Amino acid sequence: MNSGEFGPVAALVYYAIFLFSTTVHEAAHATVALLGGDATAYEGGQVSLDPLPHIRREPFGMLVLPILSLFIIQWPFGYASTPYDPQWADRHPRRAALMALAGPVSNLCLMILAAMAMRLVLGNPSFELAGAGERGFDSIIVSTASNTAAGVAMLLSVGFSLNLLLFLLNLLPVPPLDGSATLGLLLSERHARVAQEYLRQPMFSLVGILLAWRVVAFVFWPAWITGLRILLG
Repeated sequence: MNSGEFGPVAALVYYAIFLFSTTVHEAAHATVALLGGDATAYEGGQVSLDPLPHIRREPFGMLVLPILSLFIIQWPFGYASTPYDPQWADRHPRRAALMALAGPVSNLCLMILAAMAMRLVLGNPSFELAGAGERGFDSIIVSTASNTAAGVAMLLSVGFSLNLLLFLLNLLPVPPLDGSATLGLLLSERHARVAQEYLRQPMFSLVGILLAWRVVAFVFWPAWITGLRILLG
């Protein structure tokens, strides 16, 4: 999904945005869980924008895998997780649903902030909106004024695009993605407990991941174009 030459600077930008966005995502889960009465993640240090507690919990998914994938496929593929009390989730399926949805909502907020920042810097003559044929995942806005300005343009472009991807991906209603927890808001508590019990089976998670990547490939670019039109005009 990236465009242009992919070098060390681009790899650093991609990983920095991945790490920050994933940390915010998991911290949002942990914070809403704490507000809902489950202190499991809080006690593990996950109610924090410091990435270290999240890396310590999933060192392979947040550090090793995304760095390796950057150099192999030029894309920071990784994962993270937030601990919670399953008994709390069973007792309070609606609170558990809100906890799960807090993650993708945080990515939506980061995407909007990136768009606002792009609108702000476009008022500076050093930045410009990339041409329609040159616009891409990491090149929504561009700059030839300096290496620093070019880095800022890439940072904001990737921040918008990657957080939109994380929002869409995690909002899909398939396990193990956060969107599967929407059942807790749509069904009665009794039926939501039964559904979640089935969805926790490993088979459903494997099928869900495969299905999610196929679906998100179709919806991402139309959503990306629509988001740019709405937020950047």
